[in-house]
This record gives sequence, C-alpha cells and structure tokens, in this order.
Amino acid sequence: MLGLTFKPNTDDMRDAPSLVIVPYLKDKGAKIKAFDPEGMKEAKKHFDVEWCNETYETLQGADGLVILTEWNEFRALDLAKVKALLKRPLLVDLRNIYRPEMMAAAGFKYVSIGRPDVG
Repeated sequence: MLGLTFKPNTDDMRDAPSLVIVPYLKDKGAKIKAFDPEGMKEAKKHFDVEWCNETYETLQGADGLVILTEWNEFRALDLAKVKALLKRPLLVDLRNIYRPEMMAAAGFKYVSIGRPDVG
C-alpha cells in the first residue's frame, strides 16, 4: 500500500481513506506492507502493518499494489520494475493517477475509481 495520508505533501491523517481501508483489508485477512513519504510517523499511531522504508521495498513480493494518496513519486513509478517486484501485475489506483490504456499496455490488471477495469 502506497500513501496513507489524507493528501500528498503532508503527514495529516485526518479523514484519510486509509483509516477505513487498512482495517477493512486486515479484517479480511490481508497482510499489508505500507509506505508513505511523509506520513509514516502519524500512520504508525493508527495501523499495525509491515512498514517499509521506500516505495519499491513495499512492492517486493506483494500480491498487488494499492495507491491511496497521489504523491508525485507514485505518479512516476517505473512500471517495469513494479511489475517485476509484484507476484502478479495488479494495481488498484484509488486516485486515478494512471491512464487505463497505459496500464493495459504495460501488462497490468488495473482497477481505478469510476472507470472500467483494464487487463
């Protein structure tokens, strides 16, 4: 899981979607690895997950990637590297930062909000 804060460029956790999504997924049995560029200290007060030190470490061996906050560094992911690190090429983009056709061309199963799934 990438991005836990309410919005990029802050450590603000108030009303962050992660406050609902992370507990829900954990209740369903998900093992979550997470990284946020600035919000880790605050997020650690709310979640018991596996914390990672950087983006690509978070992806190593994961079943898929969920993007919750639209940090600029998440907009510029090396998609070939992401695909190689994940167990399967699944990207759930809850901020619609990628174009579905781009993700399909890169070989991803891509799920976004308010648009058809691709892949």
